[in-house]
Amino acid sequence: MTAARKKILIFLGLLVLIGLAYWQRSHIGIDLLVQQIRTLGPWGPAAYIFLYLIAPSLFIPGSAITLAGGALFGPFWGTLYTIFGATGGASLAFLIGRYLAGDWVEKKSKGMMKRLKDGVEQEGWRFVAFTRLVPLFPFNVLNYAFGLTKIRFFHYVVASFFCMLPGAAAYTFIGYTGREAALGGKGLVIKIAAAAGLLLFVSMLPRLIKAIKGDRK
Repeated sequence: MTAARKKILIFLGLLVLIGLAYWQRSHIGIDLLVQQIRTLGPWGPAAYIFLYLIAPSLFIPGSAITLAGGALFGPFWGTLYTIFGATGGASLAFLIGRYLAGDWVEKKSKGMMKRLKDGVEQEGWRFVAFTRLVPLFPFNVLNYAFGLTKIRFFHYVVASFFCMLPGAAAYTFIGYTGREAALGGKGLVIKIAAAAGLLLFVSMLPRLIKAIKGDRK
């Protein structure tokens, strides 16, 4: 397959996904997410991943979806579905920024682009990893903006996957703990303590990363 045909296929695929996302936007209610996905039975995980796939493109907050994933699927499967869905959504936004909406992204990101391009030029995938762990920029805009840098798509996906994993695990476990508390499950004290510990660990990661980067200078 030629490079031109690949670009055409990517373009058509993105148009289909954008159309589906726009059609579904009015039907997405985060407060009803758990109830609606539970009615889908074995198709629930696929629907959840699809929702996460389109969430960044519609600027839907991922934290609420992640909490719902913990309540729906538990800490292990919830984290697994979340990280694949979140990585897919971030990748979709990246491709839109790179191939479809470059001018819009430039306007939306304003002064962010120079810092991103300089960071990618100097550190490559490490800069992507750093921005996933340290919230320097708005997450949804960041996904689009990376598409305008010279970062390779594969490097972007791998760095995003592994560096979004700690946050995904923490928020998924919090959602699971909330469900257990509502249902009166056993071992709540331990689960709540574990959820608090995970959240504390994730909140401390930015300071740890900054300290490490500072020591290397």
